[in-house]
Amino acid sequence: MTFEGEIDAVRRRARELADRLEPIAAEADASSQPDARVRAALAESGLTSLTVPAAWGGAAETVDPVAVCAVREVLMGTCSHADSLFALQGIGSFALGLAADDAVRERWLPRVASLEAIAALALTEPEAGSDLKAITTAARPVGQGFVLDGHKSFISNAGDADFYTVLAREGEGYSLFAVPADSEGLRTEPLPDLIAPHVIGDVLFEGVELPPESRIGKAGDGFRLTLSTLATFRVSVAAAAVGLADAALREAVRHAARREQFGRPLVSLGPVAALLADSWADVESTRLLTYEVAAAVRDDPLGQLDRSSLAKLAASEAAGRVVDRCVQVMGRFGLAKGEKIERLYRQARPLRIYEGTSEVLKLGIARRLAADTPA
Repeated sequence: MTFEGEIDAVRRRARELADRLEPIAAEADASSQPDARVRAALAESGLTSLTVPAAWGGAAETVDPVAVCAVREVLMGTCSHADSLFALQGIGSFALGLAADDAVRERWLPRVASLEAIAALALTEPEAGSDLKAITTAARPVGQGFVLDGHKSFISNAGDADFYTVLAREGEGYSLFAVPADSEGLRTEPLPDLIAPHVIGDVLFEGVELPPESRIGKAGDGFRLTLSTLATFRVSVAAAAVGLADAALREAVRHAARREQFGRPLVSLGPVAALLADSWADVESTRLLTYEVAAAVRDDPLGQLDRSSLAKLAASEAAGRVVDRCVQVMGRFGLAKGEKIERLYRQARPLRIYEGTSEVLKLGIARRLAADTPA
């Protein structure tokens, strides 16, 4: 796929960063702790400025989902730790740019753009995952401000974030709150290591006192702001999936080209060739879908939420198929722990779960399809 102008420049910068991180990527991806080397390199690249509007130090007037996709595709194929750190700067701060009090924006967004501060989005709870309306975290009014109580679970950047954008009940509705990580009554707990290690944990709020300006937008705006965040960034998960699948395919092709069986390279054997060809078709078709959707999201994020879901669904499912085929092509060499293909195999699996499981996405996609089909 050909990219021109600013997006091509963004991809080149992302490629330079990925090449710089390649020697430490395996080590960074193997740990559930923050890697200072990855953070320093990402900060130096300036790419996190793409996750914040220009009014607060960002690269463009509004966050460009095509540019975010371009970075995530490149980084995910090399270092998932860098991909996550980059993406969460936008996911954790996007609602602030839309509706936060000016003082809150000025406190956090320039520091997010420069990676001086790390952002996080706290939605899910021990008993509330896909069904966010089941959350029990609540903000009750006290004096001029609020007191926040609750338990958020499986939160990316937990323990490393400087602030959390928190979805909570407020009266009969749901609101978002910007909560500094050093707030009294806020604590974090680590989770057991995941199959693809990740900076993640639980965040607990026990009588956390918040000023009135901590609420982002109006009372009851929580889901609208959350959907706006997902509408802009969900398609970028598809780009990460494309990047992972492409990296796995390159590993398999290198192996198949140099390894001989039955007197010729694996790549010339019919069954192996079929696995590689099917994988390339998956990579290229989902890449085209991803960037077509990302371009549409530029103009109408909420109106394209279902198509963002479609891209995420297609690309994450395709990544699972591709990396599985690539392990098959590589045979016993694909099973060796510590090899890049093994790392990619583990990293592919969470893509079908976070930011909307495949099954939940299918429900929304089917409803939209039915609504758009004349009776």
